[in-house]
Amino acid sequence: MSTSIRFKLSFMMFLEFFIWGAWFVTLGTFLIQNLQASEFERANVFSTQSLGAIIAPFIIGMIADRYFNAERILGILHIAGAFLMYQMYSATDMTVFYPYVLSYMILYMPTLSLANSISFRQLANPEKQFSAIRVWGTIGWIAAGLAISFMFQWDSAENAAGGALKNTFLMAGIASLILGLFSFILPKTPPVKSKEGDEKPSFASIIGLDAIKLLKDKNFLVFFISSILICIPLAFYYANANPFLSEIGLANPTAKMTIGQMSEAAFLLLLPLFFTKFGFKKTILIGMVAWVVRYLLFAYGNAGDLSFMLIIGIALHGICYDFFFVSGQIYTDSKAGVKYKNAAQGLITLATYGVGQLIGFWVAGFVGEQYQDLKATDVAGFWQHTWVVPAGIAFIVMIIFLVLFKDEKVESKTV
Repeated sequence: MSTSIRFKLSFMMFLEFFIWGAWFVTLGTFLIQNLQASEFERANVFSTQSLGAIIAPFIIGMIADRYFNAERILGILHIAGAFLMYQMYSATDMTVFYPYVLSYMILYMPTLSLANSISFRQLANPEKQFSAIRVWGTIGWIAAGLAISFMFQWDSAENAAGGALKNTFLMAGIASLILGLFSFILPKTPPVKSKEGDEKPSFASIIGLDAIKLLKDKNFLVFFISSILICIPLAFYYANANPFLSEIGLANPTAKMTIGQMSEAAFLLLLPLFFTKFGFKKTILIGMVAWVVRYLLFAYGNAGDLSFMLIIGIALHGICYDFFFVSGQIYTDSKAGVKYKNAAQGLITLATYGVGQLIGFWVAGFVGEQYQDLKATDVAGFWQHTWVVPAGIAFIVMIIFLVLFKDEKVESKTV
């Protein structure tokens, strides 16, 4: 791979995740401070990510993979996204904001797959080369968080209360426009032409329904159900972490949340060692224990003398995410076999980012609404009650997995 192509792919990944991190991390705080959103309104806004994930296979599988160059679709989607970001920046109430954020997530979620597809088509050995490209996405997410807290200070208590967080949409929109235009000079990635006699893939195979038969395997069924359920506490983190840290008075909350992405990158490198030493079941269980511990740290930590508990909770994101979701992708790959490899990954993605997180955001909204009266008199008490719930859910999922999943050897070239 030439230096020019490596730079283009790395810059694409940097911007792809810079855009997401530039507004999504502080979205919950923005909705509270700028739009005075209720808990259910916040849940509906965050659910647009899941709706986008459910709709994405239509755009990728039925349109992008068959008729148009991936880099051109990536460019068009990000240019349209820049326009929608500006509309979100200008919105002054939820009725105006929601249609734009829904439209944006329907367009943005497919770009994640498109960026991966463009990269894979240029790599001679994706298993060894892709991580060096993908890591720039993590760096982009971190850069966005650091810019919000240290460069612009939009998330400081004074500036956030004054409505400064709306500027995150403007920053994301500018980055989206740059990536949209830059996409047209990315390496050409035309649709893969079917060989004569090849059967065109059905929509069911594209979104992973062909892999449903894998659920006949009891172990995979237990893992599949656990994957959906663990997305409920994950949704609590996405929706509530930034508002929580901001409201209890932790300085530079958005920058501190980037510790989670740094941890994610580090533990991704350590994952093969854990697989080798502990095997799949124990590795997954370590990740589940981390979920429980993280939320208990959030529940009982504070921005003063116990702020170290919050930092540790954020840093556990790497174990929570990598040890469950990345391990799960590897497990799915090993169970699917060659014929259902892509379908199985599609099924897991649809179940987790689509169905699982959709349920999770609604549950988070419901829980927040139940304790809303407490928030007016005791902010710390409100958040303590809120975080205990996902800790309990994660503990129940851990017990289900521990009891019902039988340990087995997992072999996959992806780790």
